[in-house]
Amino acid sequence: MSERGREPTAPFGVAEVSGPSMYPTLRQGDQLLVHYGARVRPGDVAVLRHPLQQDLLIVKRLVERRGGGWWVLGDNPGAEGDSRVFGAVPPELLLGRVCGRFRPRGPDQRSVLAVASWALTAVRPVLCDRSVSRRLRAR
Repeated sequence: MSERGREPTAPFGVAEVSGPSMYPTLRQGDQLLVHYGARVRPGDVAVLRHPLQQDLLIVKRLVERRGGGWWVLGDNPGAEGDSRVFGAVPPELLLGRVCGRFRPRGPDQRSVLAVASWALTAVRPVLCDRSVSRRLRAR
């Protein structure tokens, strides 16, 4: 995730996804609209400071409150770097809720059909998914 180590100065901001941990919900290069300081609930996708490297921002799905913090997991079960590695994330490291994503057009999307397909799917809300939260919690 970019925006490395910066404190948010406005209620909304943009961050860029790097890495596969939230695939298929989010992909490498997706631009995220983040609502800093927003109320969150289990199932939300959120931006957090990494508990072991606090100058690094990460994006994960909030699964549940556990031991005074948030248990967070990526949507990609094969990717590492979530609460299975570092435990519950203290609430003061939670920065904001992801509201939406913009997927930039790829260099191979040149045909009229490819551009039309991209245009219909490029901007999407990132919604709370409690069913995903329950499924991830069962891992």
